[in-house]
Amino acid sequence: MSSSDGSVEEKIRMLPPDLRQEAIHFINELAKRKKKPQKKKFRLGWAGGLSHIDKSVTSVELQHEASKWRG
Repeated sequence: MSSSDGSVEEKIRMLPPDLRQEAIHFINELAKRKKKPQKKKFRLGWAGGLSHIDKSVTSVELQHEASKWRG
């Protein structure tokens, strides 16, 4: 069967019900693959960004400061 023998919809309609459901399921799975965003490589550009802060500052204190910075 070549691709010129009819549309995909026509080919699916001509299938028996069980194979039609399988074809629809397969198409849905292909569509999910398309929707997945490409994973971006993790960057460490922020590393060392807080090196100027005193070592005695706790993480909780940093969280409070960050809240103030964000407004």
